[in-house]
Amino acid sequence: MSVIFDRPKAMSDRQMHYCPGCMHGVVHRLVAEVLDELGVAGKTVGVAPVGCAVFAYNYFSCDMLQSPHGRACAVATGVKRANPDNIVFTYQGDGDLAAIGTAETVHAAVRGENFTVVFINNAIYGMTSGQMAPTTLPGQTSTTTPYGRDVKNHGYPLRVSEMLATIDGVYYVERTSTDNTKNIAATKKALKKAFTYQMEGKGFSMVEVLGNCPTYWGKTPAESLEWIRTDLIPHYPLGVYRDNGKQI
Repeated sequence: MSVIFDRPKAMSDRQMHYCPGCMHGVVHRLVAEVLDELGVAGKTVGVAPVGCAVFAYNYFSCDMLQSPHGRACAVATGVKRANPDNIVFTYQGDGDLAAIGTAETVHAAVRGENFTVVFINNAIYGMTSGQMAPTTLPGQTSTTTPYGRDVKNHGYPLRVSEMLATIDGVYYVERTSTDNTKNIAATKKALKKAFTYQMEGKGFSMVEVLGNCPTYWGKTPAESLEWIRTDLIPHYPLGVYRDNGKQI
């Protein structure tokens, strides 16, 4: 009997803690598949900060580090500079990367640090009970905006990919999604490109992945995937925002 589908070797064989319907597990698998296909899992170091992916070290069989909240890019900088032959990636949510860790993210990009950022944007703080995040949409309800995000009081959502794409130190930025099979396949392709660019020493790369949060969006898993299509993608359009390796 031939095996046509199996767990990636870069992914640990254990149950995940994520809520039912959450797409974090899918993105974890994509990262693990890419590490396997590139043959670099044995020299890869992942960095996960505080957030929904706080236990990511349990799910990858490569080396993993835990960083303080928002400091993943700073830790990744130290790891990559001390061990330039290692493949280094961060796995961060929008509350971590785009709020508490904004400075670390931006300045790692400005310096052109040669590591890969996997950025999960679900427009809310998932681990800490569903508060408004920098990426929360106008009118979107959360535990801290029960009447919806009011841009007059709370400001506008931050489009991270568009912002980082303006920075000279950035080599590659793409926004993808997890709402359907086609977009999941595109996410894997983007991740593989980002890791390949790192292996080639090109500099800073980021893949922003639009994810879901059924629990704090107050939706079923199916409804949350539909909300990505109807609400998140129109505000955060998918596509390549910078790719110095090809003409856009």
